[in-house]
Amino acid sequence: MAVRTIEVREKVMARNNELAGEVRQVLDDHGILSFNVVSSPGSGKTLLLEKTLAALGEELGIAVVTGDVQTQNDADRLARHTVRLVQAVVTGGACHLDALQVQDALTAIDLARTKLLFVENVGNLVCPASWDLGERDKIVVFSVTEGEDKPLKYPKMFKVSRYAVLNKIDLLPHLDFDVELAIRNAKSVNPDLEFFLTSARTGEGLDAWFAFLRSQVAAHAAR
Repeated sequence: MAVRTIEVREKVMARNNELAGEVRQVLDDHGILSFNVVSSPGSGKTLLLEKTLAALGEELGIAVVTGDVQTQNDADRLARHTVRLVQAVVTGGACHLDALQVQDALTAIDLARTKLLFVENVGNLVCPASWDLGERDKIVVFSVTEGEDKPLKYPKMFKVSRYAVLNKIDLLPHLDFDVELAIRNAKSVNPDLEFFLTSARTGEGLDAWFAFLRSQVAAHAAR
């Protein structure tokens, strides 16, 4: 008897990409700029978004969809800094968000009052690299506590990202971490990667990050 192989993964990915296209169209129809924020656990991604919401949430009309494996702790943290809805997605063990989850989350967000959407993905530098969520760009966050070789260990994530945030730079005096080497490693994977050096805890570098977001939202609105 002949053996028939069913390429399940390819079909799932194709359906996800179809839904991501629908998400992208909805966001474009409403003039919303969207970023998929990805990182490993403990990079400071949520604190960076907390500081961003506190400073720019109303000015830039920011909405957030945040994903976590089991709890909505990150969503609860972010919700303290905005009167806008922070939509939590609990993946129930899945290591990434998918486009259907984002599409469902958008139904609870006031898109007419939103100019910038952050999707805070599950903390994982492997799975989320392969899943289009309908965002315009991916932003990868990693920290000085993770080692300069992080981009070499997880090259696909750095290759598919447009921007990188190197966080926790306030810890540099206490660590043997080579910032130039980390950036060089990242650019060996993706020469077009644009970097921000930040400490979400102390605020160092956040002015440049905020200026970037303001300019991106303004440019998107002027299209």
